[in-house]
Amino acid sequence: MSTPDTASLLSATPQAVAAPLTRAAIFLVLKINSGPDALETIRDFCAELSAVVRAVEFRDLEAGLTCVLGIGSEAWDQLFGAPRPAELHPFREIRSGSRLAPATPGDLLLHIRAKRMDLCFELATQIMEKIGGAVTTADEVHGFRYFDDRDLLGFVDGTENPRGGEVTDAVFIDSEDPGFASGSYVIVQKYVHNMEAWNALPTEAQEKIIGRKKLSDIELDDSVKPTSAHSALTVIVENGEEKKILRDNMPFGRVGQGEFGTYFIGYCRTPRTIEQMLENMFIGRPPGNYDRLLDFSTALTGNLFFVPTTSFLDAVGEETAPAPQESLSPTVSTSNGSLNIGSLKGDLQRE
Repeated sequence: MSTPDTASLLSATPQAVAAPLTRAAIFLVLKINSGPDALETIRDFCAELSAVVRAVEFRDLEAGLTCVLGIGSEAWDQLFGAPRPAELHPFREIRSGSRLAPATPGDLLLHIRAKRMDLCFELATQIMEKIGGAVTTADEVHGFRYFDDRDLLGFVDGTENPRGGEVTDAVFIDSEDPGFASGSYVIVQKYVHNMEAWNALPTEAQEKIIGRKKLSDIELDDSVKPTSAHSALTVIVENGEEKKILRDNMPFGRVGQGEFGTYFIGYCRTPRTIEQMLENMFIGRPPGNYDRLLDFSTALTGNLFFVPTTSFLDAVGEETAPAPQESLSPTVSTSNGSLNIGSLKGDLQRE
């Protein structure tokens, strides 16, 4: 695939990564089936996605329907070949003691958002009618906004998200990888909570684990906030500058099944920021000083995707097909817990 000139990419239209928070969302993680026909179907779908979203969106223009498409590392090679985004790689498993952030299968992410779940559901239905024969669903989560932007643990989620011009700096690639400028990276994880154990804790103990007041959402003073608090370990500072990400986490659950969870989704300019946050949480900063929230929350999935621009997707055609390669491997890359990502320190935005 020929690479457009840098100037055109710098002016490319991003996908709706920075869309406003909505009341409903569907997260679909898909695996591409083996064979060239499946890959051709997905390439065709890339070019059609904008039109499909517009058709469903038109039913209620005030509902803020959007869809972000992310592409995994192995899928990128199969679909488009070289060049590839500089920091795209499989999600790296983190393991420390009983704590595990697993790497799980997934080639495509569809993050569908709107004020109305019916629009999300309709768009997901239309998309799967187009590509259902070419993919297998690895995970599907229907999320909802819970009261005043709280998670099921009872705390406000997302207080430190960047705002205004900070969003662009936090989530969109610029001159560091000009061939993919205005693209983003996104990491997703599905967490389930032991609500019985969590609710048995006094509010003061919960607040020290999170690092914020439960009712007011005010951050605890450093003099009383433990260094293992979630809000402390997820602050990343590099060269004296706090590194932000954009989170759009959603609660989900099945009451009859006793399932209560949070779907973490973080958009970022470089995946190193979120990777460092996760290393701090699961391994600790320093090692052993881990996020005590993980005593009550278990990660079930983990994926890293690249989010190309809308301009890139709209232009996908037959010329984007790479030379034939082996079929997508079902294996998932893991590591021994060391991410080898250098010295970073910074902050999750939706805490």
